[in-house]
Amino acid sequence: MGQLSERSRLFLFFLLILLTEVHYQWVEAQHCVWYGECGESTKVPGKKYNCNYTGPPQPLPAEGHDLLKELCPGLDYGDRSLCCDVQQLQTLKGSLQLPLQFLSRCPSCFFNLMNLFCELTCSPHQSDFMNATKFTPEPSVDNKTNVVEVDYYIGQTFTNAMYNACKDVQAPSSNVKALSLLCGNDASKCTPTNWIQYMFDINNGQTPFPIDPFFSDVPVSGFNPMNNATFGCDQGLDDGSGSCSCQDCSLSCGPQPVPPSLPPPWLILGLDAMVVIMWISYAAFLLVFMGAVLGAWCYRKRAIMSEYGPILDSNHSLNNDNPDQVDASCGERLGERFESALRRAFCAWGSFCVRRPLLVVLCTLAVVAACSGGLAFMQITTDPVDLWSAPSSQARQEKDYFDSHFGPFFRAEQLIITTTTTTNNSTFEPYFGGSDVPFGAILDKGLLHQVLDLQLAIEALVASYDGQKVTLGDICLAPLAPYNNNCTILSVLNYYQNSHEVLDHWKGDDFYTYANYQSHFLFCVSAPASLNDTGLLHDPCMGTFGGPVFPWLALGGYDATNYNNATALVITFPVNNFHNDTTKLGKALAWEKEFIRFLKSYDNPNLTVAFNSERSIEDEIDRESASDVSTIVVSYAIMFVYISLALGHIHSLRRLLVDSKISLGIAGILIVLSSVACSLGLFSYAGVPLTLIIIEVIPFLVLAVGVDNIFIIVQTYQRDERMPQEELHQQIGRILGDVAPSMFLSSFSETVAFFLGALSSMPAVRTFSLFAGLAVFIDFLLQISCFVSLLGLDAKRQEGNRLDILCCVKLHEGQEERSEGLLFRFFKKVYAPFILKEWVRPVVVAVFVGMLSFSIAVVNKVEVGLDQKLSMPDDSYVLQYFKNMSEYLHTGPPVYFVVEEGVDYSGLRGQNAVCGGVGCDNDSLVQQVYSASLISNYTTIGFTPSSWLDDYFDWVKPQSSCCRYYNSSGAFCNASVVNPSCVHCRPMTAAGKQRPTGKDFMEFLPMFLMDNPNAKCGKGGHAAYNTAVSLVDNGSAVGATYIMTYHTILKDSADFIQAMKMARILAHNITQTTGYKVFPYSVFYVFYEQYLTIAQDTALNLGVSLAAIFVVSAVLLGFELWSAGLVSLTIAMILVNMFGVMWLWDISLNAVSLVNLVMSCGISVEFCSHIVRAFSISVKGSRVERAEEALAHMGSSVFSGITLTKFGGILILALSKSQIFQIFYFRMYLAIVLLGATHGLIFLPVLLSYAGPSVNKAKAFAANQRYINTERERLLNY
Repeated sequence: MGQLSERSRLFLFFLLILLTEVHYQWVEAQHCVWYGECGESTKVPGKKYNCNYTGPPQPLPAEGHDLLKELCPGLDYGDRSLCCDVQQLQTLKGSLQLPLQFLSRCPSCFFNLMNLFCELTCSPHQSDFMNATKFTPEPSVDNKTNVVEVDYYIGQTFTNAMYNACKDVQAPSSNVKALSLLCGNDASKCTPTNWIQYMFDINNGQTPFPIDPFFSDVPVSGFNPMNNATFGCDQGLDDGSGSCSCQDCSLSCGPQPVPPSLPPPWLILGLDAMVVIMWISYAAFLLVFMGAVLGAWCYRKRAIMSEYGPILDSNHSLNNDNPDQVDASCGERLGERFESALRRAFCAWGSFCVRRPLLVVLCTLAVVAACSGGLAFMQITTDPVDLWSAPSSQARQEKDYFDSHFGPFFRAEQLIITTTTTTNNSTFEPYFGGSDVPFGAILDKGLLHQVLDLQLAIEALVASYDGQKVTLGDICLAPLAPYNNNCTILSVLNYYQNSHEVLDHWKGDDFYTYANYQSHFLFCVSAPASLNDTGLLHDPCMGTFGGPVFPWLALGGYDATNYNNATALVITFPVNNFHNDTTKLGKALAWEKEFIRFLKSYDNPNLTVAFNSERSIEDEIDRESASDVSTIVVSYAIMFVYISLALGHIHSLRRLLVDSKISLGIAGILIVLSSVACSLGLFSYAGVPLTLIIIEVIPFLVLAVGVDNIFIIVQTYQRDERMPQEELHQQIGRILGDVAPSMFLSSFSETVAFFLGALSSMPAVRTFSLFAGLAVFIDFLLQISCFVSLLGLDAKRQEGNRLDILCCVKLHEGQEERSEGLLFRFFKKVYAPFILKEWVRPVVVAVFVGMLSFSIAVVNKVEVGLDQKLSMPDDSYVLQYFKNMSEYLHTGPPVYFVVEEGVDYSGLRGQNAVCGGVGCDNDSLVQQVYSASLISNYTTIGFTPSSWLDDYFDWVKPQSSCCRYYNSSGAFCNASVVNPSCVHCRPMTAAGKQRPTGKDFMEFLPMFLMDNPNAKCGKGGHAAYNTAVSLVDNGSAVGATYIMTYHTILKDSADFIQAMKMARILAHNITQTTGYKVFPYSVFYVFYEQYLTIAQDTALNLGVSLAAIFVVSAVLLGFELWSAGLVSLTIAMILVNMFGVMWLWDISLNAVSLVNLVMSCGISVEFCSHIVRAFSISVKGSRVERAEEALAHMGSSVFSGITLTKFGGILILALSKSQIFQIFYFRMYLAIVLLGATHGLIFLPVLLSYAGPSVNKAKAFAANQRYINTERERLLNY
């Protein structure tokens, strides 16, 4: 026991010694490092050193208690003995204003940051983790000593935790992370340690003396690092503040959104499924078809039959005089009666026109003159918005809503500048440590000076409008006007305040460069909204216009975020748009014209400048149209000359001028043009505006239809023999009775098809269809009236041996000789028999079905959209701009998510549905757009959104110096104003720290929207959000608002279409989850919306047109459904093959090509309907004979009329300088004519020979009766 007692006493003795030592060290640690402020810093003017003090902490005076509770609540306990006085707390508050404005949106982040600075400034345990290492005497303050450098030992755990809580915090107005503005580096390069090192570096302009941080979790050199407890960003604070939002804290979000995987391509055996299916289908068809052909051939051989044998032995019944013996069905009789009625009506009308030519021609001229008079009221639509977007379309309505609430989107004048020199690459070597930074040649200071000269020269341009001088300042976007009238110029030169002097700023000595334009550039691209380069230069990054210049808007050709590697500079001059003010718009257009003139003449051997103005595209299209006039004139001239010469039936040189029909051909052309003029005039009377497509395409279309009909009438007359005792007017009437039903069939089919095409929602297609439908029908009416009268006059001239054109001159000898033309004989004797040979027909079917199979296989591979480069002439300066834009730019157009009126922003529900900060809904508008930006490759949302509401909440906080007003008047007091009467908008209470609601919300919002950002408050909303909020009811409520972000880079039509589609899907999701109507708007949506549904629109337009052609053909062919079906089938094949040609020839599907497809549907009727009708009225015995007769008689007219006429004119279009002419007119027109001719003159006769309708017995009997005992009777047995 004695020994145990002795051991116990010994143990207690050592324990006492240990406790004494610990107590001694603890007491020793209770002294301060500084207390109070001393002299002014020699490093950072305006800042002060702290006074050296190693005594114990001192009680804080009562007037500092509230300030301590506001800044450092963790030190607000006991008697508040601290190592700082009230003045140091006030200095601390002023120094932390910028971090407060950007980081307080995440309470735990800001709490941790304040912990760092509160412990540094005021902790009663300063000496435990701080060591003052340098001092200077300060005689001006009671002979005290300045602390001019300290070591600060910080726990690594604390450092990491503080960084992790802050690394995701956003700066909404700048579309970047807040650390980009507070770390001296881009947020991606910011680390826990270099962030703190930057904040404690005297070069940041805020720290008055060096503070050297040391990071460790274990004691270092006798100092215990400051390792206070921290809060994670997903944790709430003890004072009830919530956790940070998902936008500011990835831990609050859960897993990052993952874009859905792309649907796998449809493959069969590793090959494209459509190709495989069509190959199999084609092979199966060939097998069945060839088997059927061989089987039929063997059967005929065994039965000693010929394919020319009659299908039914009906000759006796058809030639019988007793009509009761005709075994015709009711439908056949009805068809025959309808056919006979049309024949009689047209016969009588033709006879009247020939007998009364003067009356008919004068009446025609009067009607044409009256209709064409409407051209005086003609309006031509050149506005692309009106051309491609219907007023009732979603994009158009959304554009109108945006324009009416926020003003129209600005006009953009942009330059993309590159350099041809490669020797100007340079490297920046940071003096204060860090790896070397290479700079691209375009960022050479000498070149930047040259670019600045160019920029300043553009700013100084003076244009003239109505005798007034117009400068950029008169029309530019100046967001801070009238306080700051500087124009918005998005250029890296704005980092240097557009000043040569600032660009030359430099700090260094004879040996080293400490800071220069390169260090300033590196700072500004990471903190573009900064008002103070926290390096040695202290120049602002904010543009002179009061807003930031984001590097992704002003630089191009860099990789990732290495902006120093940029190979291009982008300079953008936003100009106000004045839709409803023609005078201001005229001034803007005048200045843009001077801008273009200046840059076209600008020459610098070191710089390559690609540029574009808002008016450039329209100007170039106008220039292109003017330059193509000659091409179009030559094209039509060739067609006119051909028509005039080909109509004549020349037998000898002596009768050349008698038998030629130049005057008749010219008259026919004038009739075609008159029909176009009548259509334009009538719709102009109705106030329907024209488009360039109408002017360019409709004459081509009507000429195709009209010329075909002219050739049919004239060539039928030339081949006809006048019957005994038949006068001229009776002959022409009879001929018109024969051919006019076929003309009526084709023209009326086309008219109905075009008018139904006007159901399209696309304005360009709708107006084209209306004008084309009316023009085609008027052309038909003029041809069966005026042209028939003129044909009668010309026939009388020819019979009187009078010369063509010089009709007063008469030949005294010779008579007109009637004979078959060379082309007709070729078709009759050579071509038709060959095409319908027994072995040729299967080959024809196999080839055309193969073409159809191929086209079906690729129809879904035709690209949708219109490459804007195609709308430019080959020699346009805009082409180089488009090329550079695709090559260098990294950012797409801005996109606005518009919240329509109806949101109560003064209530928490409305706020939480929109905002993205603490307490906001996880599926709020801002949060969903932010989440979409995380998967930008899928959503095309490239950046986090700028949210006026979140910045307003930060701006109005009582801890901030932003929101203040004059106590005497209640007027707004800017943060830069030093006036004791300026008080905070909201009290420093628990309620005051909450978001403003009710009347408070609207009371301070107008102040926020008029506050210009400055060094003490970077959250002012004037520059960033002045147009983003629409105030209603005299400013007492918030109406429509928007948040803005940017699309990713969009390079082609597919990108633009996908961007609009994804933005609409996102907006729809937001509308569904928030309950408030939200839609996306970007300036290009109104042009690309058509492509979202163009496939369906194309199918609808062409389907309706085909259905109309089927119905009209069925009726006008005498209710022969099968014949109408064959016409529709052949036209459908032509249309499908057009898609095959479009794929082969790189022709995209858009409004222009859709107009051409609708037109091809109409022109195809001309190639098919005449052949089918000739087949249906033929009374030959077999299908092959009927097809041969139809092809011989109508095929030659179709070939010499529409085919050769258009072919000659189309070839000239290939010489056009316009890419759009070369692709959408030359290529598509050539395809239309070639496909129409081959299907109508090769495939269709073969199809009729296999599957044509049987002879209409009633029609055949009527034909026999009509020509019995006449010269024509022999033709029935041809």
